[in-house]
Amino acid sequence: MKDDIIYLVLLGSCIGFGQFYRKFSDPEQKKLIGTGFGLLVVLSVSGFHMLHMLFCYLVSALLIIYVSRKVCHLACFGFMFGYLFFFRSIAWLGYDAPPGHTNMIQMILTLKLVGLAFEVNSAFTKSLEKATDKPTLSEADRALLKVDMLDIFHYSFNYVGVLTGPYITFKTYRDAIYLPFSGKADCIGATVEKLKVIPLYAALFLLVSYIWPLQYATSAEFYEERSFVYRLMYVWPTFFIFRMRIYTGILLSECVCTMAGVGAYPAICASKPGHGPSKEDYATLDTSGEMEYSFETVRNIDVINTERCWTFREAMKYWNMCVQYWMAMYVYKRFPSKKYRTLVTLAVSAIWHGVYAGYYFCICGAPFYLPIEDLYIKLFIKDATGQRRTVLNVLCWISKFFAFSYLGIAFLLLTVDKIWYYYSSVYYFGYVLWIVLYVVGVMIAKQRKAHAKRGARSQTDTSTSSTTTIKQD
Repeated sequence: MKDDIIYLVLLGSCIGFGQFYRKFSDPEQKKLIGTGFGLLVVLSVSGFHMLHMLFCYLVSALLIIYVSRKVCHLACFGFMFGYLFFFRSIAWLGYDAPPGHTNMIQMILTLKLVGLAFEVNSAFTKSLEKATDKPTLSEADRALLKVDMLDIFHYSFNYVGVLTGPYITFKTYRDAIYLPFSGKADCIGATVEKLKVIPLYAALFLLVSYIWPLQYATSAEFYEERSFVYRLMYVWPTFFIFRMRIYTGILLSECVCTMAGVGAYPAICASKPGHGPSKEDYATLDTSGEMEYSFETVRNIDVINTERCWTFREAMKYWNMCVQYWMAMYVYKRFPSKKYRTLVTLAVSAIWHGVYAGYYFCICGAPFYLPIEDLYIKLFIKDATGQRRTVLNVLCWISKFFAFSYLGIAFLLLTVDKIWYYYSSVYYFGYVLWIVLYVVGVMIAKQRKAHAKRGARSQTDTSTSSTTTIKQD
């Protein structure tokens, strides 16, 4: 709770600072003020551990600027993820472990610097393409090709998103500095709208944490005196607590962006989380008149759709959307083997989250559940209608949250011994259930396929027989 209080105070300070920060119209002043406050936040949280971030910035900036732009993204990716592993392992070497919030700063910095290297590589690739009837490069791409050490420093340590995200591209950061959208958008209104629901999530987090604390799942009483059903069902409140905590933190981090005006674009730009505007000519829009603005670029979570959507696969799309954009753009789409793209992307996500085994149990378990869900949707839900469809959707929704909760307990317990002890206490119920469901689903699918073939063969034989009879007549 101490870490959570520090986290809330820092985020509250960053939100409040946005009202002051947004008043600066001079780009150079805005850069200096934003970076100065960001460095203060990093220093207050990390102390001398801040040297890790400064070192990562220095090496990555040199790689981005001086290594061939054909491979600078790969070099930066290897260095930053390698250093992230080292950063989390220094306690094993006998040194003081960095604070938890410092780890979050390092995580976001990894995404930003590697993402910038990929942006530079993409701009370079575009520059090699021959122009036809119009310029190949946008202003943002030209800026990426001219990026220098100071630009990278400001982007790395600007206070917006420096603590917990959301991930914003260099293009989005630069737009917030140079374009007038932040001064036109209703930043206070957008922030208040998000802040309205945060007390509800925080209150639910505190209430359920008090009734069903996660620590109880590691106690002797939990395993010796509680029934199998109680232990199995305990994953539901623990994952509910986790969701409320994440919702609170992510929405507060979004408020830092909205209050600062970062990620504000005209609604007609059709912005997407992480990516920004879908239209390339947004920088030339006339903003002198009345215009609706959107902060979709920095929208990191869709709580309502996460809770109410029917399937596991769909819920994943609404969770940590800016980070998912990063994973999709720079891992999934770039990985050469289509067969292993999903597994590699989830593995990178697990590595990014931390070195604990629980992250791998949880995140890498998703690809094994998704085929089961897809199979049963195809078998039973896809063609269902009316009340039957509703009942099946509700069962799918229950299955979705059980899967999240059952895998999520590993994310929270972290270490192999605790995870295995818990799963063995419930006789690996989730894994056994999913194996049985998959086998039964495959058998049903094969039976239906065989039945369809017999029906088609029977129809063909009947048609042939009829044709022969007609000919004989």
